[in-house]
Amino acid sequence: MATLLHIDSSVFPGAASASRAVTDAFRKTWEEQHPEGTVIYRDLAANPVPHITADAHSAGFAAPDAHTPEQAAAFAERVTFIEELENADAVLIGAPMYNFSIPSTLKAWLDHVILIGRTAMTEDSKTKGTPVTVVASRGGSYAPGTPREGYEYVQNYLKAVLGDTLGLEVDFIVPELTMAPYNPAMAELVPLFEESRAKALDEATTKAKEVTERLAA
Repeated sequence: MATLLHIDSSVFPGAASASRAVTDAFRKTWEEQHPEGTVIYRDLAANPVPHITADAHSAGFAAPDAHTPEQAAAFAERVTFIEELENADAVLIGAPMYNFSIPSTLKAWLDHVILIGRTAMTEDSKTKGTPVTVVASRGGSYAPGTPREGYEYVQNYLKAVLGDTLGLEVDFIVPELTMAPYNPAMAELVPLFEESRAKALDEATTKAKEVTERLAA
């Protein structure tokens, strides 16, 4: 049966997180379609992946029999993350925008799984073509044509890393204006936030069904 790798990175728990609400909708639909399937879940806020170290980084460019004990230990943990990605039939990532970019915990995970010659920059990568759905929530709007379009560093960055570097097939779901219910200055935008949230939840359900149907074909 199919395996879903589900990663959340919001610092807010449960329904308090816009991205978690949408990834949860995707996952529930996925599990309905794959009752016998497997979900590998990583909550990077509750259990952060360690930032990559010199030993973990340098070990990726050295033969295993040349590793120092420190490199071997650090690389073994890195391989765990890599194998989870390689063995996934689909990937789901919650990537809220914090200060115009992704959470540092998600960046740490990416630093571990990007390995040139294995997952990156090689035609033999096992990750190539794997569908990944990214829930890129954000407090305001950074859509094309908006005043803050030039500050959108989440989708642009993840397209480059997940798509161009890891070879994944990337789709985005973007619930925006998530700060409207909490910021009095954005009060008039609450209806647009609610519309965006409802659309994102619908898209999560639809996308989960599309991915499961694709894998079953």
